[in-house]
Amino acid sequence: MRPYLFPLLSLFFIQAAHADLPSAVSQILRQSRIPESSVALVIQPLDTNEAEVAHASAQVLNPASVMKLLTTLAALDTLGPAHAWKTRVLVEGEVSDGVLHGDLILQGGGDPSLTQERFWSLLREVQARGIREIHGDVILDNSLYAIDMPDPADFDQAPLKTYNANPAAFLVNYNAVALRLAPQATGLTARLDPPGLPLEASAELDRQASCDDWQDSLEVKREGDVLRVSGRYPVACGERSLWLNLTCPAATAASAFKSLWQELGGIHTGQMRVGLTPTTARLWLEHESIPLSLIVRDINKFSNNVMAKMLFLNLGAARYGAPATWEKGQAAVIAWLADKGMHFPELVVENGSGLSRMERIAPASLASLLAWAARQPLYYDFAASLPTLGQDGTQKRRLNGTPLAGRAWLKTGSLNGIRNQAGYLVDAAGRRKLLVLFINHANTAQVTQAQRAILAWALSSSNLEETPKPGLVAR
Repeated sequence: MRPYLFPLLSLFFIQAAHADLPSAVSQILRQSRIPESSVALVIQPLDTNEAEVAHASAQVLNPASVMKLLTTLAALDTLGPAHAWKTRVLVEGEVSDGVLHGDLILQGGGDPSLTQERFWSLLREVQARGIREIHGDVILDNSLYAIDMPDPADFDQAPLKTYNANPAAFLVNYNAVALRLAPQATGLTARLDPPGLPLEASAELDRQASCDDWQDSLEVKREGDVLRVSGRYPVACGERSLWLNLTCPAATAASAFKSLWQELGGIHTGQMRVGLTPTTARLWLEHESIPLSLIVRDINKFSNNVMAKMLFLNLGAARYGAPATWEKGQAAVIAWLADKGMHFPELVVENGSGLSRMERIAPASLASLLAWAARQPLYYDFAASLPTLGQDGTQKRRLNGTPLAGRAWLKTGSLNGIRNQAGYLVDAAGRRKLLVLFINHANTAQVTQAQRAILAWALSSSNLEETPKPGLVAR
C-alpha cells in the first residue's frame, strides 16, 4: 500500500488573527508541564473566516483518528446521508421443497454495518424465501476489494485488538468475536461466540481484587490454532465479554454463518470457501446496510477503524470503479478536496482511519475542512456523528457531570505520544466555534489534564484572555 503523497512540507503558512497562545492557555500548559512547542491549537467562530487562536497551526502532524473526519465528510458529500450498500445472496443450482441443490453465494458489497444481528436477519430472510437446507457449498465472494491482508500484528504487535481488524467486502461484526467469561464455583468458564478456534482456559479466579482494569491481569494469546486464556480473573467482575480480532475476515464470517444458520434451524452439508460468483448464479435477495448517516455515527463516535477503512475503500470504488484499492481511495479523497476548492499540499492519507504512522495533516487544514462542513446541509448529520462531550462515545468521561457536558462535539485521535481532538463547541456566550487541538507529548496523564483544561477554558470563555475558573479543570 502506497500513500497518496503530495509534496510534503514541514511548514506552510496561513494568516491568523493571533499567532501566540492566550495567556490562560499558556498557564494551563505550564501547570501541566507541557511545552508550547508540543501543542497546536485553532479556535475559530463559525460566523467568521478568521481564527481567534491559531498556534502552530501550520505544523504538519499525525492526526491519528481525527483523520476520520476527512473520510466521513468526503463520504457524506459524495454519496449522500441516505446511501446504503447491498450484500447480495445468489444461488447456483435448483431449489425445491426448501432444499438448495447447489451453492449459496454471499457476495460482499462493502457494507461496514453487517453486525452479527444484521447477518442473522439476512440469513433468516434467506430461509423465509424458501431455503432451509443447502446441499452444496457456501461461497464468500470478497472480490469487490482488491487489497492485501497485512498481518494484524504489524501496527503495534497487538493482533487480537479489534482496532487492528482488516477490512473485507464481506465483513461480519467488524471481524470481532466475543470471548464470554464467567466465574463459577468450579473456576472460570470461557467460550467464544461464535465458536471459531479451540479454547483452553487456565486463568484462576481472584476473590480479592476489584474489577478495575480487569483485563490487565488476564492474558489472552493465540498460539497456532488455539486460543489460550491465562492469568487471573476477578470474581467481582461477574460475567464479562472481551472482543477479539481472532481470525481473518473470511474465517470469522464462516464461523458466524455456521453458528447462525444452525441457530435458525438450517442445514448445510457442504463446505465454506472463498471464491467468485459464477456468471450463471441468480439473485436470491439483496440486503441493505443501514444508511450512511448512521454508519458515520458509528465510525466517529466510537472511532471504528475497520468501518472507516471500508468507507475509504468504498469511496475509491465509487469514483473510479471496482475493484476497490487503497490507491483509489487515496486518489478519491484528494480529488474530492480539489472539487471543493480545498488544497492541502501537506496532506498524506494512507487508509483514511488514522490508524497509521504515515498520515499527516496541518491543524489549519483540518480547521478549514470543519469550517467548510459547517456551511453545508450535511453539517447536521456530520456534527451529530461526533462524540458529545461528557455524554457518549469516546468523550463520555470527559468533563462529565459538569455544566460543560453536552456543549462540545469532538472527534478524538490517539496514538503513542499523540493526543488530538477536533470538532465544534458552543461557548459561554452561545457562539458556535470550531476547535482543533493537537498535542504531541509522551506523558499521557499530563496531556489528558491539559486537554480537559483547555477545553473547559474554551467553553467557559467568551473573552479569550479570561483565566480558567477553579473547578472546571479538575476532572
